Order: sequence, then C-alpha cells, then structure tokens
Amino acid sequence: MLTGASETGRRGGVRHLVTTDGLTREDVFRWMRLAQTLRTLPRGVLAQRLAGRVIATLFYEPSTRTRLSFESAALKLGAHVVGAENAVENSSAKKGETLADVFRIVGAYADAIVVRHHEPYTMVEAASVAPVPIINAGAGWGEHPTQAMLDVYTIWRELGRVEGLHVAVMGDLKYGRTVHSLLNVLRLFPGIRVTLLHPPSLGLPETMAQRLKAEGLQLQEGGPLADVLPRVDVLYQTRIQRERLTSQDELDGASQYRIGPVELALLPAHARILHPLPRVDEIDPAVDDDPRAAYFRQAENGLYMRMAILDDLLGGDGR
Repeated sequence: MLTGASETGRRGGVRHLVTTDGLTREDVFRWMRLAQTLRTLPRGVLAQRLAGRVIATLFYEPSTRTRLSFESAALKLGAHVVGAENAVENSSAKKGETLADVFRIVGAYADAIVVRHHEPYTMVEAASVAPVPIINAGAGWGEHPTQAMLDVYTIWRELGRVEGLHVAVMGDLKYGRTVHSLLNVLRLFPGIRVTLLHPPSLGLPETMAQRLKAEGLQLQEGGPLADVLPRVDVLYQTRIQRERLTSQDELDGASQYRIGPVELALLPAHARILHPLPRVDEIDPAVDDDPRAAYFRQAENGLYMRMAILDDLLGGDGR
C-alpha cells in the first residue's frame, strides 16, 4: 500500500508515496542524500532534471507550507505545475466524484499528483488505480509522509545522526498526522527512545502505539516536563488540531504542553525544537531566536526533501 522506491512501493508498476508503511531505512537515506545533492546544484542544472514534466497539486484541505513547497520544488526542478486549491469546493468532488476517478482523470493530464485530502485512508486505496505517482501531502488525521521525511532530514542535519536519540513528542498526538508518520519512520532507526507528552484525551491512538512497540520502537508516557526536557535530544512540538476535536473536553490540560522561556531553559544545549507548523500559541515567539529552535530551518528543509521525492519518483536527470 505504500510508497517509496522499493518494489513494495509499486502499485501497477507506478511508485507512490501515500503512507510511511513499508518504507525502509535505505529509502530514507537515499532521499536525504539526494536532498543534500539537489541543494548544491546550480539553478540551470537543477531546472533540467524534470524539464517538461507536469505536476498536479490537489488540496482538499487548507495548506500554505506544504502546497507552496511542493509547487516551488517542482518549478525549481523545471516542471510545470497545475492544480486546485480548496478542491472540496472548487473541483468535481463537490459533485460527488470519487478520489479514485480523480486520480484516473488527472493522471491523464499530469506526470505526478500531489494531494492533500480530508479523509485519513481513502488515498491509499485510490492510489491503486492511479496511472502516475501519487504523493500524500496530508490525509485527515491519518498520515503526512513527506513531513516525516523532512522532519528526519532536519534531525539528521541538526544533530548529525538519527539513531540512538531521545525524542519527545508533545501536544496533540491523537489527531496529529505528522506525529503518526514521524513515529512510523523513527521505528526504522536503532536505539530511538520516544517520550509522549500530551493532554489526557489527546494521546497516541492505542492501536498505533501497540503496533509501534511491537515493531521495536521504545515508547513511554512522559511525566512532568521538568523531569523529561533535560534528557531529550529532540523536542517535537505540535499544535492542538482544534478543527478535528470531537469535544471541547479534549482540550483539558492542553495549556501545560507549551514551550516558553521556562521550558527552553530546561533543554540541553545540544537539543533541537521541531514543529511542523503552523503554530498557534504552543511555542512562545521569545523562543524563536534561540539556536535550538530549528522549526524555520525545518520548513526550509521541506523544500529540498520534496524536491528529492519528486526527482526520485519521476526519475530526474533523464533517468
């Protein structure tokens, strides 16, 4: 059902990135190395890699960073971009067209489709009929594979390694699709320990937690921030997904899972703070200028990682 460049990522001979299931550590490192290469190439050379290709971007939910970074990535690689923003209202979805039919039709116009959808699992099934690569740019509360890839890329660039780190994830772990994909990728690296910090009603879905543990990821529930933060290498902060809450009761206790000067002072000097953005009030702007605040560098890294994924799935450089 999956992704990547391996055979397991092929559906009908086409490679997709619709879930982090089935990715290998080799996939991750290949994309990280390619992202490093692409960020060093001269503009003219870069623009030849996907010259003449067409990338379609379909966004059924709001997006700023993901949509613009994908479109910029495609343009920098020399591809053309066509698309629909607010596709729920501005596409045939309003008439009831299925995502599978959308992929069949748009796949006749474009060489790859980047799609954000409001349903968590529909994309995986629909990709099976797509004639071109499908890239998941966020699916409801389910997954966000390319965000996980740029998150791991940022950790690697900031700390020089991924394996053997202590990562704390904080905030909305129930509806936070970026957390779901990130943890699924971190399980590929040996020695990773993950501490979960969240309001009582917004913990990681139990079935997901049990599966990750069964596959070797060291997961533990956190205690007071004063006990956890001095021992972490990475603090991955997320916003509360208010648009997905089923009850305001789920917000109980959320105010204590924020980062300000007091929490910053608890972090080791080498630690890094990541956030998939956008933020609301869970990171005080006073934190922004601290060298440990890596979230704006993380957003920039997303451009190069998405360039690498497009380049790999479409066979850049004439491949």
